[in-house]
Order: sequence, then structure tokens, then C-alpha cells
Amino acid sequence: MVTLGKFRHTARLSIVVGTAGAAVALAAGPAFAANGIDVTGVGPSNIKVNYSCDASAGVSAIRVMAGDPTSDRPTGTGTQKAITCNGAQHTTVVILQGTPLSGGRQVQVRAALVDRNDTVIKGTAKLFTLG
Repeated sequence: MVTLGKFRHTARLSIVVGTAGAAVALAAGPAFAANGIDVTGVGPSNIKVNYSCDASAGVSAIRVMAGDPTSDRPTGTGTQKAITCNGAQHTTVVILQGTPLSGGRQVQVRAALVDRNDTVIKGTAKLFTLG
């Protein structure tokens, strides 16, 4: 009988701790929302970006750079300030300023969520071959 009593106590404690942990995780869900950015398309003068950010992340813009992967500077850069940070996935197109990218060449694209001081909050870099 003693063993059975200890088992019930352990089972109850496990259920209480598990339930409390689940409640904390659900309540804190939005606080754990990840900032994310991905380049999904490249044109000669624009970049398609999928992004997500939480309102508390301080994101003020998306900045992109594109050009030859072996170059020391980008061929084109762009900024998109009309963004929505609510934890959901969004898509935007960033227009590049500078020389248009040439077809048939490999280009490196860097995109970042930045704050008002241009500090990168989350960034990515990808290689594409323009058709």
C-alpha cells in the first residue's frame, strides 16, 4: 500500500507540473515568436522577400543588397519601410537602386530585418542564377 500511495503522489505532482508548464508556454507563445526573413525571388531590379517579425522586435525596415558574389560591393541596394510586424508571415517586394542585375549570371542577395539604427535583427544570404 505504501508504494501505491507514493505512486499516486508522484503522478499528481507530474500532472500539476506538466499542466502549469503547458499554461506558461501557451501564455508566452507570442513572446517566443521568431523573427524571420527569406528571399524567394529575384528580378533584374527587385527582390521578393518573405518575412515575419514581432511588434516588440523593433524592426523598422527591410534592407537588401544584391550583386556578384565575388565583388566587394553590391550592384544594387534597396529598402522597404512599409512592413507589418505582428508575428505573422508577410511578403513584400523591395525595389533595387543601382545597376539592374544581368540575366544568366549568379548573384548573391542579402536581406535583413533592421531596426531604426540599421542594426541587423535577422538576416539571410542566398545565391541565385538569373534566367
